[in-house]
Amino acid sequence: MKDILELIDNNQLNQARNLIIGQNPVDIAHFLEEVPLEKILIIFRILPKDLAADVFAYLSSEQKKYIVENITEKEIRSILDELFLDDTVDFLEEMPANFVKKVLRSADEKTRKLLNQFLSYPENSAGSVMTIEYVDLKKEMTVQEALAHIRKTGVDKETINTCYVLAEDRRLEGIVSIRKLILSDAEVKLQEIMETNIIYAHTLEDQEDVADRFRKYDLLAMPVVDNENRLVGIITIDDVLDIVEEENTEDFQRMAGMEPSEKEYLKTPLWSLAKHRVIWLLVLMISATFTATIIQRFEDLLQAVVLLAAFIPLIMDSGGNAGSQSSTLVIRGLALGEISTGDLFRVLKKELAVGIIVGGVLAATNMLRLFYLQKVGFLISSAVSISLFLTVLFANLVGGALPLIAKFFRVDPAIMASPLITTIVDAVALGIYFLIVTRLLAI
Repeated sequence: MKDILELIDNNQLNQARNLIIGQNPVDIAHFLEEVPLEKILIIFRILPKDLAADVFAYLSSEQKKYIVENITEKEIRSILDELFLDDTVDFLEEMPANFVKKVLRSADEKTRKLLNQFLSYPENSAGSVMTIEYVDLKKEMTVQEALAHIRKTGVDKETINTCYVLAEDRRLEGIVSIRKLILSDAEVKLQEIMETNIIYAHTLEDQEDVADRFRKYDLLAMPVVDNENRLVGIITIDDVLDIVEEENTEDFQRMAGMEPSEKEYLKTPLWSLAKHRVIWLLVLMISATFTATIIQRFEDLLQAVVLLAAFIPLIMDSGGNAGSQSSTLVIRGLALGEISTGDLFRVLKKELAVGIIVGGVLAATNMLRLFYLQKVGFLISSAVSISLFLTVLFANLVGGALPLIAKFFRVDPAIMASPLITTIVDAVALGIYFLIVTRLLAI
C-alpha cells in the first residue's frame, strides 16, 4: 500500500489505480485510515465507481463527511446510486442536518423519498436499519418464472438467498430460499413450496430484540413489516452484527460506570471522554459517603480495637467481587435471552445457594488463616469470618437481583454492574461487620 502513496506523490495516478483496484474494499478502507484527508479524496476519485461506493460504506464518519463536502453533486449522486439504501441511511444518521440536506438534494426523487421515509423511523428501531434491496415474488409464479425474475432483478439486491412472496397489496405471504428454487421442478408454483411460518419484525421494534431473534432462529435475513403486515424491507445478518457490536459496546461502557459514546476512543475529544465518565463517578462518590458515615459512627470502636480496621478492605473487596461476578452472569444471561424478569426468585434461590458455598469456603479459609497463622484472637477471627460470610451472601443476592429489577423497570441492566453494586455492598458490608463485632466483642 505504501507504493500507492508514492505513485500518487509522483502523480502516477493510472499506476496507483491499477495497484489498488485488486484490493478488497475493506482493506482499502483500512488503508485510508492512515492516509491524510487530502490524499483520501485523490485515491477515492481514481477508483472505479462501483468499487468507490463499496469502499465508501466502510469509511469512518469523518472521512465520509470530508469526501462528500469536497466532491460535486454529480459525484454524490453516483455514490448514492451504487450504495445499498441501508448503508446510505446509516451514513446520514451520523451527519448534521445541513449536511443531510445537501446529500438529499443530490439524490433523485425516488431515492430522496425513500431516504426521508427511513430517516423518519425512530433511532435503533428495525425500520431504521432495514434495507429495501430484496427480491419479491408472486405465489402464482412457477419456479422457472421466479428464477428468471431473480436473474433480471437480483443484481442490485443486497441478498437473493431468501426471496419474499407477496400478495397484490404487498402483504407478506411466504418466503422461499434460492436453494429450494434451484432444487424444485421448474413448473411447480411457489405457493406449493413457500414457507408460511415466517419470523419477522415490525418497523418500530427495537433493534436489540431483532438481533436476539436472529440469534435464536439462526437467520441470515429477516423481513420487516408494517402494522398491516405489508413488507417494507428486510434486515440482513451484516446489519445485525453491527447492532450486536454497538449494543455490546454500550453495555461494556455502562458496566464500567460510563455514559455510552458512539465515537472511537482515539477519535473522541478529551472533554467528551471526561464528560462521559465524570457523571457516574460523581454519583458513586456521593454514594460512598454512606460508607464514610458508617466508619465515623464506629470511630470509637476502631480506636478501642485498632486491629479491626485492618480487615475492612478484605470484607469490602470480597463483597464487591462476589457481587460483580453475580451481576455479570445475570446481565449476560439477560442479553442472551437465557434469563427473564420472571426468573427473579429462581435466580435468588441459585445465588443464595452459591453464596452459602462460596461464602462458607472463604470464611473457613479466613478463619484458619487469621487464628492459626496470624495468631489473631478467636473472637476477632470469628467476627471477621462471619462478617465475610454474610457479606458474600448479601453481595450474591444483590448482584443477581438488581439487573433483573432494572430490566423490569425498563432500565438498562448494565447500569447495575460493578461500580453501583460495589458501592451498595461496601456500605452494607461495613454495617454487617461492625454489628457482628459489637455483638461478639461486647464493645
